[in-house]
Amino acid sequence: MAGNETPGAAAAGTWALGELEVRRIGFGAMRITGRGVWGEPASPEGARRVLRRAVELGVNLIDTADSYGPEVSERLIAEALHPYPDDLVIATKGGFTRSGPGSWRADGRPAHLRHACEGSLRRLRLERIDLYQLHTVDPRVPLAESVGALAELQGEGKIRHIGLSNVDVDQLASAREIAPVVSVQNRYSVAERGSEAVVERCEGDGLAFLPYFPLVAGWVTENSGPWQRIARAKGASVAQVALAWLLRRSPAIVPIPGTSSVHHLEENVASAQLNLGDEELGTLAAG
Repeated sequence: MAGNETPGAAAAGTWALGELEVRRIGFGAMRITGRGVWGEPASPEGARRVLRRAVELGVNLIDTADSYGPEVSERLIAEALHPYPDDLVIATKGGFTRSGPGSWRADGRPAHLRHACEGSLRRLRLERIDLYQLHTVDPRVPLAESVGALAELQGEGKIRHIGLSNVDVDQLASAREIAPVVSVQNRYSVAERGSEAVVERCEGDGLAFLPYFPLVAGWVTENSGPWQRIARAKGASVAQVALAWLLRRSPAIVPIPGTSSVHHLEENVASAQLNLGDEELGTLAAG
């Protein structure tokens, strides 16, 4: 596979979000906002172009959050893609508030989550959100109350499926005692494997695992030897090798790399066709 090819995202197969089938390269829409995930992007039309190109390439999962911008990412998604293709899954999140670039404050109060969800519905121009995720566990609010609020919204028909983000195995288990959960979104990559136990639980129980920040350029630079060698041998970029590693790590993993560049988007989607053999995987896992 040449690095400049742009095959559809379906090459790596699919995974289920409840009854919804998503292709195993999604798109994370955090980076279509301004610097520091704050405000408008330098080129709103460029951001809309990236979103439209993602769908053209076969991506059918777009992940966002009300806190990206705030509100900017969700609005741009609706501007670019509404009315949405029938198979497109829009996933969003609530549970953070922002006061400026780089600021993230947890707010898992039921009243806040309801307000956040209803705002996302309006901005995304949806009657029901396919996947609504608790963005983080708020240490000041019992997890049962936060998840219970999402269960109420699900019962009212405002969200189809519930997901969690930034949780450990015990928190996942506790949440699933309150409401059905179809996915977990944690920080995970070849360089950051603190969520191994969560990946295993998701795969074993049929949940999707959506790794955010799946590309860690600094780590790859520091450990570039085997990565560069394999990338050159495959006619691919190091970023594509990193994504291909995730796709082989577990069938439950659905990477959601984000970018504001059409070129990088096409490169990311093309990684779905990159085949890594067992020997190559062993070499990469060893660092």
